[in-house]
Amino acid sequence: MPQRPSQPSEPAEQAQPQPLTEPARQSATGALGQPKQPRRAWRDLAEERIAEARARGEFDNLPGMGKPLRLDENVYAGQKALAYHLLKNNDAAPPEIERGHEIDRMLAQAEAELAKLRRWRDTLLARGRGADASDRRAYNIARDNTARRYAEQLRATNSNILSLNIIAPPALGRPLIAVERRLAAFEDEFPRVAE
Repeated sequence: MPQRPSQPSEPAEQAQPQPLTEPARQSATGALGQPKQPRRAWRDLAEERIAEARARGEFDNLPGMGKPLRLDENVYAGQKALAYHLLKNNDAAPPEIERGHEIDRMLAQAEAELAKLRRWRDTLLARGRGADASDRRAYNIARDNTARRYAEQLRATNSNILSLNIIAPPALGRPLIAVERRLAAFEDEFPRVAE
């Protein structure tokens, strides 16, 4: 077994600083050989100058003070600036925004149908064995029709999401709906009742 070198019982002596080499000396001093001041961030410098100007009152009585900013021009619109301006003046939104609203409406409509079926199911379950066979049969028919419409709505919504993702910038894109997973959740939540 190899032996380890013995550890000194006293702490090792601190290394003495070596004299600076010429390149290190040049980087530690300015062009004239004077010590460099620590670098300040540009943001700190800007904040300092703004605070000084505020203290001197240079921001008092500026034109438009106390009035809302005019944000009519979108500097980021680029080539679409005229189109966005026309849409805004006619109370319309860009196509990608309109498509997003349409997707939201479709999802809300699908959820409203589920809520209606949920209320019907809860009413039927509250009656228990006292529910008529015709009520159970009507529920099963409504459940099957809702399942069919729900699947169609989810697929149509996915189609709109795909078209949105094509026309919209990535920040406005949306993930596709997992249709099969939602339909499986539907089957779990709304089983057919015995007629």
